[in-house]
Amino acid sequence: MRGTPVKDALDGAITAIAAAGCETPRLDAELLLADVLGVSCERLIVDRDLLVEGPAVRTFQNAVRRRAVEREPVAYILGRRGFRRLDLAVDPRALIPRPETELLVEVALGLPRGARVLDVGTGSGAVALALKDERPDLLLTGSDLSEDALALARLNGERLGLSVSWLRADLLVDVPDEFDAILSNPPYVAESARASLAPEILRHEPSEALFAGPDGLDAIRALLAQVAARARVRTVALELGAGQAPVVSELAWAAGFATVRAERDLAGIERVVVGER
Repeated sequence: MRGTPVKDALDGAITAIAAAGCETPRLDAELLLADVLGVSCERLIVDRDLLVEGPAVRTFQNAVRRRAVEREPVAYILGRRGFRRLDLAVDPRALIPRPETELLVEVALGLPRGARVLDVGTGSGAVALALKDERPDLLLTGSDLSEDALALARLNGERLGLSVSWLRADLLVDVPDEFDAILSNPPYVAESARASLAPEILRHEPSEALFAGPDGLDAIRALLAQVAARARVRTVALELGAGQAPVVSELAWAAGFATVRAERDLAGIERVVVGER
């Protein structure tokens, strides 16, 4: 029996994913089908003879169901996400790395040679691993309170062959005072914003990595209070949400950082506050 032409399979998937309210139904469908068939998205478009047949039919149907009915993020369905130059394994043990978080890496590329760097709340290990990939001279450690997240980070480190140390810790509690720079993409979503989040985030990504009190700044306040007592830390860089930069900048000044600036992401949002002393 002849299989289904790729165009027909895609059209059906796009209709189902769009009806579910997903923002990028065509891209989602193409990524899922390309993964199932083991081809590039470009080939889906140019190869008119390509068919969806055999076990691929059910596999694709299941992937579309997960996306449309369960609203599972495409990255979790595929089990991977690109970040900087890396292809990271991702799953619900940690947040999906976002493009805006790459700004943390860009800021850290300017650190002095041989600096010891701690990535607090490392999750999948994205920031620590990307920085090690691009600045192999830096001594990187990634920490997280979640053992599950650390297991995923270790997996990524081993698979990519990048030498990063991993540490279970609640922010800086019991963490050795041996770091020159601290980077973090901490939880920064306000509890009041919970209802406004997309189902992909609310249903599938770990809530402990998202929410941080009434205004979303509980984790950042605690981290900067701990950094204030560590004179060795010369640089701190924190990712935050839209509109939070003025308050976080004040917190950084209060923690003893003489120079504080906010770096904007590609959308023009003040996304990373950097303190230096």
